[in-house]
Amino acid sequence: MPPKPKGEYIETDTGNKVSRRSQIHGTQNIILGGKSIIQASVIIRGDLKRTLRPSTSSNSSTSSTLQPSSAEAQRAQQQQQQQQTSTVTVSIGRYCFLSTSCVLRPPAKSYRGQYSYHPLKMGDHVYVGPSAIVEAAVIGSYVNIGEGAIVGSLAIVKDYVRILPGTVVPPGMVIPGFSVVGGCPGRVVADIAEGEVEEMDLRELYKSI
Repeated sequence: MPPKPKGEYIETDTGNKVSRRSQIHGTQNIILGGKSIIQASVIIRGDLKRTLRPSTSSNSSTSSTLQPSSAEAQRAQQQQQQQQTSTVTVSIGRYCFLSTSCVLRPPAKSYRGQYSYHPLKMGDHVYVGPSAIVEAAVIGSYVNIGEGAIVGSLAIVKDYVRILPGTVVPPGMVIPGFSVVGGCPGRVVADIAEGEVEEMDLRELYKSI
């Protein structure tokens, strides 16, 4: 008998359904809260993580003494442990839906001449439409990002926000809660109506997959 074809999705222990045709890089740096959908051709760049320049203070201290003091050695060990534990680059909450060909990429900026990436944190019940690109620092809960929208680097999106299809949210923009955003560059064009709040719950959408 011919081998049984594999299903479209791989289901994790926490109920996430991940398409076999998605492209997830740096999985060790990505956290999925549970019961989220990742469709085909979705790209998540968990491999883009913060790079820290070595401290110059430790170098200057070793020039005056051949052996670092116990306090300096302990401090260096603590810094190394912090670097190892702060490797989460993309954090996705529960009941999120990542549509076909959307991209999640950690935001980046230059600081003191060094180009570095920062974590992308996404809350619960976030819908990311087809071909949308998200480079925000924070996406709150109950957020709907329309098809082809771009959320610029280090933007902050509060809870209960709808970003209309094709919108370009500028880098660093802070979008208040219960807002509808549209245009290029994006701006608040309306408020979320009371009836829209219930529609932002994605549990039924999860069950349909």
